[in-house]
Amino acid sequence: MSTVPTPGPGEHPVVARMRAHRVDDRQLRIADAITRFAGSMMFVYIHVVVFAVWMLVAESSPWPTLTLVVSLEAIFLSTFVMIGQNRAAVFQQAKADHDFAEQELELKTNTQLTREIHVLTTELHRRAFAQD
Repeated sequence: MSTVPTPGPGEHPVVARMRAHRVDDRQLRIADAITRFAGSMMFVYIHVVVFAVWMLVAESSPWPTLTLVVSLEAIFLSTFVMIGQNRAAVFQQAKADHDFAEQELELKTNTQLTREIHVLTTELHRRAFAQD
């Protein structure tokens, strides 16, 4: 269970909340690690070596088993891509909701300030012209 995160300098509050949520959730940390590794060149190099050794050395007819392994791996990797996309969508929605609330508050504050300035200006004009 995390405490309310304090945004760092220049950090959006939603980013701080999402960062804290990811630190607290072991499944998200595992998904992040897998996604980070699967999106690296090391992942590509390992697969090139493993599949080359498999096709050239380990089996005389690797295609049926290789097709099965590659298909299963593609299913799992596409799932991690979808997890990442879903998390990005949740983040974007939370950020948009936060920004909308902040903009609405700012608009209300600016409207109130404008009204108060109008009242003050009207009063100043009334007093200035009342003395003439």
